Amino acid sequence: MRTTKLLATAGLLGASALTALLGAGTAFAGSGDSGSSGDDRAPTEAGTSFRTAQEVKQGQQATAGASTGDYLYWSFPADAGQRPTVKATVKLPDSAARPSGATWRIDVYDGLRRRQSCMYGTQSRATAPDATSVGLSCTLRTVRAWSEQWANDPLPGTYYVRLTAATLTPSDQGLPVSAEVEVTSKDVGGSSAVDGTLAAPLVPGSTTKEAAAASDEASDDASDQENGSSAGQALATGEPEDGWSSGWWSDRWVWTAAGGILAALAGIGGYALTRGTGRPSRVPPGM
Repeated sequence: MRTTKLLATAGLLGASALTALLGAGTAFAGSGDSGSSGDDRAPTEAGTSFRTAQEVKQGQQATAGASTGDYLYWSFPADAGQRPTVKATVKLPDSAARPSGATWRIDVYDGLRRRQSCMYGTQSRATAPDATSVGLSCTLRTVRAWSEQWANDPLPGTYYVRLTAATLTPSDQGLPVSAEVEVTSKDVGGSSAVDGTLAAPLVPGSTTKEAAAASDEASDDASDQENGSSAGQALATGEPEDGWSSGWWSDRWVWTAAGGILAALAGIGGYALTRGTGRPSRVPPGM
């Protein structure tokens, strides 16, 4: 009877602790959701270079009007544990002025302007003669909280999307088109967590702003003036709504704690089952 009560009490305590840990894990994981608030408006134009890329939050649908042959740039933040997917749709003009045989392409670059490979998706597509739109997509690898310097792994920070027509004939140059871009993310969790964090996310905009502020306080010689003018053009300043997590939380904490609780329960149960009921009555004391 005593053993049964002990095991029941231990089981209740373990279930309560596990429930609390799972609730905390859900709360922390929810802080990294990729949705955006409805108060912020999505951009209605695109940049023409990395420096002028329009910032878009995950979950927003950015639009832009352009001409065939233009390079369109957007930027978005991605944090550790996220697997971003970029989708783009190019709406073509009417059949009379439609580009013939143009190939559209979407590329994604990280904060260091390294082109990131797509796990899957249609990154490049040629337009059919009767097509009215072209759909492209690129799903990146999971963003890691830390990586070796020689690796090309996606890291937390700003990412750049470039959309353009890769191949065009001279007669197709300058035709009007409209583009839509949307970025979403899947929270992968502890399956991709690593033991390490970056000192700071790869956000070039914050670096250039700091450089601009420092140059404003520096001396007025020509070199400082030139550096200040170039640094004043921030590349990107966006970050997730709840800030950068830098990978300090993952569901590995939950499963590690759950494993410890189960191991403790197994130890208590094993002790209760093997300790016996004490000295048999037929054995005299002292033996």
